[in-house]
Amino acid sequence: MELRQLRYLTALADERNFTRAAAREHIAQPALSQQVRRLEEEVGLALVDRTTRRVSLTGAGELLVARARRILAEVEAANAEMQGLSGIHTGHVTIGAMHTMGPVDLSLALAIFHERHPGVQLTVREQASEELAELLRIDELDLAFLSVTERVESRELGLQQLVSEELVVILCREHRLARRRHIRMGELRDEQFISWREGARLRELLVSAGRDAGFEPRVTVASSEGHRIRRLVARGVGVAILPRSDADSPGADVAVATLIEPPLTRDITLAWREGRRLAPAAAEFLELARATFAGS
Repeated sequence: MELRQLRYLTALADERNFTRAAAREHIAQPALSQQVRRLEEEVGLALVDRTTRRVSLTGAGELLVARARRILAEVEAANAEMQGLSGIHTGHVTIGAMHTMGPVDLSLALAIFHERHPGVQLTVREQASEELAELLRIDELDLAFLSVTERVESRELGLQQLVSEELVVILCREHRLARRRHIRMGELRDEQFISWREGARLRELLVSAGRDAGFEPRVTVASSEGHRIRRLVARGVGVAILPRSDADSPGADVAVATLIEPPLTRDITLAWREGRRLAPAAAEFLELARATFAGS
């Protein structure tokens, strides 16, 4: 079993296509296919299902890819540590982030880190919190800024809460409740909601609060972009629940009210996989994030 074979299988798992995986690894497609077949012969199991146009992994393939990601991450970390003996000059840090980061200004940390270590490549991946947690566990991310949902368990993850932020109701200026300073969740029973896509912490909080108030919130428009949600509310398409920082920031003109019964908050938490030895550049960014945002 060779490292290059594990890289090819991992690329195939990501791309779900032999041609794209080969292009990513900078080899010819037949060569990649041959190496994957050799790997299958060595382990004595089928790793790839080739019966459909879109490549998929078998159960054995999924297990091996999860292990391969960790092996490759350790090799990368070892190489980076050797380079790091003379300082952090190169490397690659992959950071996960929620779609709305509130008062946590990730661009600030990115700018500071880039100024200190201009030779290190930085990648930011925006996903829902549950997806970020899973990407951390399989070492596709070095660290992530997420919200701890009921389905984001601390299993294998180190967690440091940075922010706990109030959620508020936003409405168009012509809405019947627009002049109210406080709104009970039950008063929104008959409203149409604009919210985040399923899997997002803010969507989960909306649904949970509605059920506690005795109704199932009707989400008629789902988006992953806070400014778009706010513009839709301003146009009277529906109401929304947003973090206070998003509601108070410059943007479309909306009415803002404090949500009561129940009051809601969401956290922004820094997460990493416990037990993983991060490469020097990633470890440095993790410490920078802790120092920059702790107590934000």
